[in-house]
Amino acid sequence: MSKVMIVTDSTSNIPLPLLNGNPVKTLPLQVIWGSKTYHDGVDMTPAEFYRHLPKDPIHPSTSQVTPEEFRATYSQLIEEGYDVLSIHISGKLSGTLDSAYQARKTMPGAQIVIVDSLSTSMALGFQVMAAARMAETGATLEECRVVAEKGRNHTGVFFTVSTLEYLRRGGRIGSASAFLGNVLDLKPVLEVRNGLVEPVERVRTLNKAIDRIIDLVEQRVDQSTGPIRLAAIQAAAPEEGQALLDKALKRFSSQLVTDAVVAEVSPVLGTHTGPGALGLAYMVGM
Repeated sequence: MSKVMIVTDSTSNIPLPLLNGNPVKTLPLQVIWGSKTYHDGVDMTPAEFYRHLPKDPIHPSTSQVTPEEFRATYSQLIEEGYDVLSIHISGKLSGTLDSAYQARKTMPGAQIVIVDSLSTSMALGFQVMAAARMAETGATLEECRVVAEKGRNHTGVFFTVSTLEYLRRGGRIGSASAFLGNVLDLKPVLEVRNGLVEPVERVRTLNKAIDRIIDLVEQRVDQSTGPIRLAAIQAAAPEEGQALLDKALKRFSSQLVTDAVVAEVSPVLGTHTGPGALGLAYMVGM
């Protein structure tokens, strides 16, 4: 029986301790900054990225993993005896998924299954980890696919940003554009819903935005079904991210929470959120 390797991309933001030797291969997207191209989190650390982002007059752009990079990775894994389950950022937010499909078309007969997470950051990351844990038990490619697609229906992420300007520049704002041009001290609460960034509501302060995000996650999570996995996501705000997680954990039974981590927003996602973004991703029942 073939082994299964999970392939994902750098927008999954999975903290290294959570990976913990699980069968996951991560491919970096790219940040294009002027004449230079950086592989997400490889050639430039998040700390370096967020230090320069507000000061540089040139706004970076981003680019998906290329079909060639996917093909090279898939070929190597297949040579090593793996079947491949490839789970990626929403196809409505990035061309990465399309690159994966293009690569697979050039490899007829290869055991490669591609899944659209319809999300990003740790909402994607939790789906990847659910499939990876299944693969670690010796499950088949089909069994891992079923778990990944089930996970897609049991995950979500709510977040807030210091300004909507970065989302606007990157064209990732969707219907949240309705929030533009309003009073500057209002904080948007946003959600990745059906693969797109969508508005939820506006509140007066960051603290109220954090409280509202936790309320929304609590409403989505049925604590009778457990387990609950939580990830506070932060862009250049590690202390605030930890405080968000600590506050969220007070709402949930400690007996049900199996993962509780703080995840750093990678440069590619940070290009669109800007520094100071905070959020809470969850998975329940898996």
